[in-house]
Amino acid sequence: MAEHPPLPGDGESYWMHTTPTTSYAPLADDGAEVDVAVVGGGMAGLSTAWELALAGRSVAVLEADRIAAGVSGHTTAKLSAQHGAVYAHLRRTRGAEGARWYATSQLEAVERVFATVAELGIDCALERAPSFVYARDQAAVPGLREEAEAAQEAGLDAEFVTTTGLPFEIAGAVRAGNQAQFHPRAYLLALAEELSRRGARVHERTRVTGLTEGSPCRLTTESGATLTARDVVVATHHPVFDRALLFARLSPWRELVVAAPLDAAADPGGMYLTTEDHKRSVRTAPLPDGQRLLIVTGEEFTPGAGGIAERFLRLERWMWEHFPVTETRYRWAAQDLDPSDTVAMAGLFHPGARHTYVATGFGGWGMSGGVLAGRLISDLVQGREPVWAPLYDPRRLWPALREAPNLLRQQADVAQHFVGDRLRTRHPDQVGDIPPGEGAVVRIDGRRCAVYRDEDGTTHAVSARCTHLGCLVAFNDAERTWECPCHGSRFAIDGSVLQGPAVRPLEPCDPQ
Repeated sequence: MAEHPPLPGDGESYWMHTTPTTSYAPLADDGAEVDVAVVGGGMAGLSTAWELALAGRSVAVLEADRIAAGVSGHTTAKLSAQHGAVYAHLRRTRGAEGARWYATSQLEAVERVFATVAELGIDCALERAPSFVYARDQAAVPGLREEAEAAQEAGLDAEFVTTTGLPFEIAGAVRAGNQAQFHPRAYLLALAEELSRRGARVHERTRVTGLTEGSPCRLTTESGATLTARDVVVATHHPVFDRALLFARLSPWRELVVAAPLDAAADPGGMYLTTEDHKRSVRTAPLPDGQRLLIVTGEEFTPGAGGIAERFLRLERWMWEHFPVTETRYRWAAQDLDPSDTVAMAGLFHPGARHTYVATGFGGWGMSGGVLAGRLISDLVQGREPVWAPLYDPRRLWPALREAPNLLRQQADVAQHFVGDRLRTRHPDQVGDIPPGEGAVVRIDGRRCAVYRDEDGTTHAVSARCTHLGCLVAFNDAERTWECPCHGSRFAIDGSVLQGPAVRPLEPCDPQ
């Protein structure tokens, strides 16, 4: 077996561990027709379905796996309008009005969750909490002061501070009051139950593979079942259809999470984020025994980067060094998408779209962003347009020159993987060189295969070419998955799709 220290905690997110499994039926090929079909059963998809159902539309939610079990089931679940140091950047690139639109729309999304929780009586540990962006390096203080001023000007209850509840000194922080945190899966499962009770269709294990736009639109699934809808919303994290070329404007990244029980007296009393130390995010959640669950996130990396086990151990060491914990109970990983021009995309899918919409590119802030997208798309379907809608429009002009470096860097990274990964010579010469419990890309009869050897030596081989656009996948040694470094598709050992934009599995290889 591969030699590395045991990984911390159980390999399951706290949100998944503490909520029941779901069993909504797959879509049957019964000629169903609805007003709106929503592809994706996470925060953005279910929020959109909820808003449309409230507006009297007939709705169907089609989820490839289980609802609220993908990105939304593995988030850190900060429900905040403070998205890192975003407001100073927005003020420079979108003007003061653009920054205010952003703050207004995000704050309204936070309050929308409170209203929905109150209306439905959802038990999802929803709590008010301040949010902090902090730094320990004095050189970061001028930037933090600028961010505090910009955030306050945009409408947040924001201020620059030098003390927090963290158990170590800081140089400074931007504190945003009146933000929130919650149990995202408990919230979303309750939303899905209420949708179903109101007559909406919720279908799991229904992977959508085809979309024909028109009046009406037609969706086709992996099983061959079809669904007709006047409007279609694609809310699959990374869009599973490339017709708008959004993949060229989205950059995938992953980060790790460890969680441990913490005495309530040691609770730092807020949500914290820094880009230092390979990025660190801290918050807590209530536990049934009166303690708090300390949730620490960080070690940001590109899918397929490798060395994930060591990253988990490094993150755990940081948690233990700074907080009085005695047991690492959970570990998991999250994946997000950064848009090249900072702002998420929610609205009509592409310039020629009339009845198709998309929600994507939340940049790590999909809780408020998903709720916002649901409200925005629901309004657009009904012929209304909020004043801040243009800020999020996916059809907005290609990033201006000031944003071009981000776009070029993203595409350079993709090109490097597409070409460079094929030129690498540092790989096992044969399947037998792969240690048990490990995976690697190996040439077999001239074909690159992704080969995993389980602990008893049995090999599992699939094509190493991602079925999205053909980049070579790489092995994740902690989660035992194959990951595409170009656009973030993830596959199980048997090649089945875990996360898009790919919709087709990796093809089998003969390891002999």
